[in-house]
Amino acid sequence: MSETMPREPRGGGERSGLRFSAWNLLLLVPLLMLVTPWFNKKDPTFLGMPFFYWIQFVWVFIGVISVAIVFRMTRDEPVSHGPDNLGLDDLDERDVR
Repeated sequence: MSETMPREPRGGGERSGLRFSAWNLLLLVPLLMLVTPWFNKKDPTFLGMPFFYWIQFVWVFIGVISVAIVFRMTRDEPVSHGPDNLGLDDLDERDVR
């Protein structure tokens, strides 16, 4: 049996699992919904719902938008900058001999 060696990233350089970006600070904004004393009131109502309930729905959308922005702004560049010249044997992960 042959042992499989861990593969290195295709870019050649080693990438760390933890990376910081200032965009990640935007993920703190949805945590503001946890400060319930700011929202614990009845007025203004929206479609008969007290403020406390409908503002939570608004915060869900704010959270989704925040995550989408951070994802867009922090995703990595493509590893390959040109066409891949891989053959069928290069794509096969088994070592058959």
